[in-house]
Amino acid sequence: MDVKVVLSSDEIIRGLKHYRRIAKQDLLRSAETDNPDAFRRHAEARRTVYAHLTEIAQTQSPSDVVLEALRRYQELPFVTGTDDGTYTEIKGEENALENFFLMIGLEPKVRREVRSQRPPMSSPPS
Repeated sequence: MDVKVVLSSDEIIRGLKHYRRIAKQDLLRSAETDNPDAFRRHAEARRTVYAHLTEIAQTQSPSDVVLEALRRYQELPFVTGTDDGTYTEIKGEENALENFFLMIGLEPKVRREVRSQRPPMSSPPS
């Protein structure tokens, strides 16, 4: 898949650092929410994705970071529309990757194409 990336590695790293800070703030305030455990797990999943993409951005090209994000997005089971509090980590990863796609200005058509290839969820919620 050919993707155009207009951001430099440094810009991507700065953006991911910003998103990680937001996820950390969410971790800190999770105890104040209606479902602290789910809120915490969602924030941790986002932070993990941002950290992983940051590591790649530090050693590889911006296109490589985007391709890795698209690969991870395509591998995520499709859980949209499931009950709140279910598949929290998957939803956190999905949210982080979609935030990343917005940050880099990925064409919505590319995201939709990859999203359509995601597998359905096959096991009961955890």
